[in-house]
Amino acid sequence: MMTQITIALTKGRILKETLPLLEAVGIVPAEDIFSSRKLVFQTNRDSVRLIILRGSDVPTYLQFGAADIGIAGKDVLLEHQGDGYYEPLDLGIARCKLMTAVPVGAPVQTGRLRVATKYINVARQYYAEQGRQADLIKLYGAMELAPILDLAHEIVDIVDTGNTLKANGLVPCGEIADISSRLIVNKAAMKTKHTEIQAIVDAFQNAVLKP
Repeated sequence: MMTQITIALTKGRILKETLPLLEAVGIVPAEDIFSSRKLVFQTNRDSVRLIILRGSDVPTYLQFGAADIGIAGKDVLLEHQGDGYYEPLDLGIARCKLMTAVPVGAPVQTGRLRVATKYINVARQYYAEQGRQADLIKLYGAMELAPILDLAHEIVDIVDTGNTLKANGLVPCGEIADISSRLIVNKAAMKTKHTEIQAIVDAFQNAVLKP
């Protein structure tokens, strides 16, 4: 009986940078992912299928065994704080930084902070380590608006070029983590499908190491 391997991919920028890596590994979607509304794709390998998810859902699918292998940003993994999967490989794609940002020229807040972010767990840990009291406000997008409209003193968000911050009158402040996309593997699947999964992990390792 053929062993089925399900690989969970993160939609958006990470997906665009993942597909060339997948091709280098020898896994190619049977149809164009970007022109389809499907969420499940067969590949050139009968034993491998791809599922397309929101980044924040990838570790959940891995944790509960709905997918065997996943590709997700380190920011998502830090926030998820889940168990049930290994993180064997940094793929080195979709690089950016997780940072705090404040309005240009804003005075240093000495009292209790209001912080807007979708990274509640990461932010809680970061400000605790800084010894600063912070009320965390969960937002799912348009983080830069929060300081402009006095919803928050600062934000915690992903920073790539910094152009969006600059356009909205913000500047990056504290660096929390360097971010890139990681390969993750379900722990149970690594035991039950070890040969098949290890071969894919090794192929990714070789693809990442190639100049």
